[in-house]
Amino acid sequence: MREAAVSDVDVFVRRESQVRSYCRSFPAVFRSARGAVLIAEDGSEYLDFLCVAGAANYGHNDPVLKDAVLRYLAEDGVLASLDLHTVAKRAFLEAFERLILKPRGLPHRVQFTGPTGTNAVEAALKAARKATGRSTILAFTNGYHGMSLGALAATGNAQARRGAGVPLAHTVFARFDGYGEGDSLALLERQLDDPSGGIDLPAAAIVETVQGEGGCNAASWRWLERLAYLLHTRGILLIIDDVQAGCGRTGTFFSFERAGIAPDLIVLSKSIGGLGLPMSLLLLRPELDLWQPGEHNGTFRGNNLAFVAARAAIERYWTDGAFAQGVQARGDIIRARIERMAARHRGLSYTGRGLLAGLRCSDPARAEAISRLAYRRRLIIERCGPHDEVVKTMPPLNIPIEQLHEGLDRLERTVDETMP
Repeated sequence: MREAAVSDVDVFVRRESQVRSYCRSFPAVFRSARGAVLIAEDGSEYLDFLCVAGAANYGHNDPVLKDAVLRYLAEDGVLASLDLHTVAKRAFLEAFERLILKPRGLPHRVQFTGPTGTNAVEAALKAARKATGRSTILAFTNGYHGMSLGALAATGNAQARRGAGVPLAHTVFARFDGYGEGDSLALLERQLDDPSGGIDLPAAAIVETVQGEGGCNAASWRWLERLAYLLHTRGILLIIDDVQAGCGRTGTFFSFERAGIAPDLIVLSKSIGGLGLPMSLLLLRPELDLWQPGEHNGTFRGNNLAFVAARAAIERYWTDGAFAQGVQARGDIIRARIERMAARHRGLSYTGRGLLAGLRCSDPARAEAISRLAYRRRLIIERCGPHDEVVKTMPPLNIPIEQLHEGLDRLERTVDETMP
């Protein structure tokens, strides 16, 4: 097994903040990328099962998306535009309405927030509080929604919460599907309806259908149906955080589609920008669009390059159901391969859905060893979960099948090598 290349990282160590994280696990210095491959400055090629934490859903430098951006640049298209009308924004909205919203019967307005997922989450929480006049947000165990204070208050991870440095308030937590014993929603229903249950009626509940950072925990369709009904009958708004699980990663454009539910607010980010270009959206029902002009804004909510790339991605991949079927087929391959690994070794199991799935290790040290040795095999694959005990697979949605199997072969050889 060849060792991964070592590059000159002195300036990063000397000048970059200690807060850096991914580069500690994957210390190569990368110079280019194509599809599912990252290329280091010494020419070494790595299969990328991280994909910018999902922001490169269509792989790196997708030629159709890149060509659209290059043509726009060559024509001196407007780049940053606040919330001014632009040709690029209009073209994106028209494509998004025609190919995504209308076919799914979603009447939602589109709010362009700042370019990060956490900003769109903040907008969703503020909009819900404004619409209901209530302040409490219901969140779920192992949920992750971002690092700004409102989103962080709804995030379960203790290390992330400690970084706030101030109390995180106005949020209560309930058990996610499969967390602990018993029926989590029956307990939540009892608490909400019991005047001594200790929960003030929330403005909204925010939930990921698949908890990406929380360990690739996938809620069942029935659990999501029951949650939506429970909230609706009590006047509690439902926010689906689709920052990581959305834009096709679980096999449908929105991760909740198979549950047959209609969220009040939907948060999108990461791959909505197509090429990893920063872009974030809040979709909200028209009756919840109660903002005064400028009441929630941000300088970089008008990233026209992201509009161009996102439109190109939607028109390339989402004109019919063929692309989604391909994602589902790739997800089936990942599940079968991971379950095969787990069948050979004790303490391992499959978790997740589609191309947001992982190998859960009963011993977190095993997950660390697998990720570390996979990097030596030139496979970039991260860990997630409360103890970093899940090895998470997030390859491009359009990764060629042969490359997908090659990455899984490297993972499987690594698992065999690290397990007793």
